[in-house]
Amino acid sequence: MTTSPPRVRRGPEPHDHRPSGDPGEDDGSRGGLTARISLGRAMNSESSDYFLLLGITLFMVVFGLVMVLSSSAVESHNDTDNFFSRFWSQGMYTLIGLPLMFIVSRIPMTFWKRSIWFILGAACFVQFLVLVTPLGVEIGGNRNWIRVGGFVGQPSEAIKIALVIWLGVVLSRKQDLLDDWRHVALPILPIAGGAIGVVVLGGDLGTTIVMSAFVLGGLYFAGVRLRYLFVGLTGVVIVAVVVAMSSASRMGRIAALFGGTSAANPDVNWQIDNGFYALASGGVFGVGLGNSHSKWSWLPAADTDFIFAIIGEELGLIGAVVVLLLFVMLAIVFLRIIHSSTDTFPRVTTAAIMVWLIFQAFVNIAVVLGVIPVLGVPLPLISAGGTAMISSMIAIGIVLSFARQNARDSRRAKGIDL
Repeated sequence: MTTSPPRVRRGPEPHDHRPSGDPGEDDGSRGGLTARISLGRAMNSESSDYFLLLGITLFMVVFGLVMVLSSSAVESHNDTDNFFSRFWSQGMYTLIGLPLMFIVSRIPMTFWKRSIWFILGAACFVQFLVLVTPLGVEIGGNRNWIRVGGFVGQPSEAIKIALVIWLGVVLSRKQDLLDDWRHVALPILPIAGGAIGVVVLGGDLGTTIVMSAFVLGGLYFAGVRLRYLFVGLTGVVIVAVVVAMSSASRMGRIAALFGGTSAANPDVNWQIDNGFYALASGGVFGVGLGNSHSKWSWLPAADTDFIFAIIGEELGLIGAVVVLLLFVMLAIVFLRIIHSSTDTFPRVTTAAIMVWLIFQAFVNIAVVLGVIPVLGVPLPLISAGGTAMISSMIAIGIVLSFARQNARDSRRAKGIDL
């Protein structure tokens, strides 16, 4: 029986010796591995909800730009002798909104909690300037725009952003007191009611209804009793009826819904009828992108309030259903983020933003379908409208920041190194 000689461990060959710090093959491998690990951590730092929400948003924005170009080309040429003027304007606002969305998605929640009172107060102050100074601009019977130099915008969009954040901050602080109606009514009626009131004074009923809806939605997801919400809903309906009856133009829109005529705004009948014609002519597959007949000065506000009619005409029933499914997917992602949130502040704020965007989409589409009177609200992320686009993207950015925080909290709970 033979045995093999013992294995002797040899030291490094002379030519393998390198002074410390000299880059070599092994160091390069370790550096590459470190880079790959760092990149992997960066890619895994966001949750699937984050990427899904971001993907849906970007798709809707690009789709909206295409439809704005298609629906506004004729009117743009009539107004400015340039087929692309409204498209370039919308594209400029989108290029402003995109970086703002990503910047906001990196802002920590503590910033909003510390500064929300100032933000809400500033937004309401600018809206007040619209009402009492020459800076205010009236369009379509609503004094809801401000003109500063060449810029025209809606301060009510800033109030929307501030109000959804304010709801989350205040209701999270009062989480254990919401069973008492006084702790619900005391902050909501004077603050949220006052913010909505300055918009009501401008006569914008559509924006008022949307804001009231997301306030009630935020209260619901905060856990407020249903009987308190019913009282609030009753109050909103009463105020909406009073505001509607205070304007001949709004009463004319209601009459037009039931086949009547509007002496104060005769174009509303024309608009409703041609919206129906556009949808009917689209059929299942549509007449083709860019081939709409209604956009040739037949359908007023074809690129804003009635862009859904142009979508139905050019892309048919299939295109219209795709738009509906996009908003359904958006709602599902919002609900996933709400479900994964452990803090009341992101849960309530996300819920309020969800109700804002989804309910506003419902109102816009319901107007085009003739289900409710013409209210004049854009289709979120799709219709033309600069400040509406920017405010919607900032709101999405806030929810993206919550999705990032949820992912960090989940990894921390699992003991994963952040």
